[in-house]
Amino acid sequence: MGQYSVESGIQVLDRAIAIIDAISQGDKTLAELGDATSIPRATTHRLATALEIHQILDRTTQGAWTIGPALAHFHSNTPTRLINIATPIMDELVDTTGESVQLYKLTGTTRTCIAAIEPPSGLQNTVPVGSRLPLTHGSAARVFAAFTEHLLIDDPFAPDDLAKVRESGLAESVSEREVGLASVSAPIFAGNQEIIAVLSVSGPAERLRPSPADKWGKELVAAAEQLTRAL
Repeated sequence: MGQYSVESGIQVLDRAIAIIDAISQGDKTLAELGDATSIPRATTHRLATALEIHQILDRTTQGAWTIGPALAHFHSNTPTRLINIATPIMDELVDTTGESVQLYKLTGTTRTCIAAIEPPSGLQNTVPVGSRLPLTHGSAARVFAAFTEHLLIDDPFAPDDLAKVRESGLAESVSEREVGLASVSAPIFAGNQEIIAVLSVSGPAERLRPSPADKWGKELVAAAEQLTRAL
């Protein structure tokens, strides 16, 4: 089967991967793709068209097959890559603010902390990695609600509240999810402007009152934009 010889025993999958592998080495017409994979022409066309529907493949203006946007999107959504890129940015944000910094992913009807960095000293706000928190309270929940098109829960926040979050790119909360805790959060986007994570600064309400956004919003937005660009 052309240059790609790994076989799983599931022919349609093996052929689809062979097509993707061939095109990853350079755009190809249908004839070139058939030559590269040794897959029958009709089968090649059928599989490549199906892969295009799922945006795994795309067409150039000349009609050749090329790699589509979905693969880059899947890669940017990979938690390990996201965390690796986010860690130095989060470290710098902790140094700047002296507060705790968390990174959240949307997980169905909850948000999950996938990375957290605490300041080396002082009163901390520890959110253990792996913690699943509600989408009904807290600044990070507001950001997910504001930028997620189909949230899997009933609208927990007022439309005007979410409109302000979308306009400013920030959400804040004071003693909302937990008494004595305050936070400010900002969205992280993929290349297609789809929200893929939320970056938060949190700490004792007494240090962040009256407005966590006024205190650290500018620094948080800069960090969130840096992370979005890096992805």
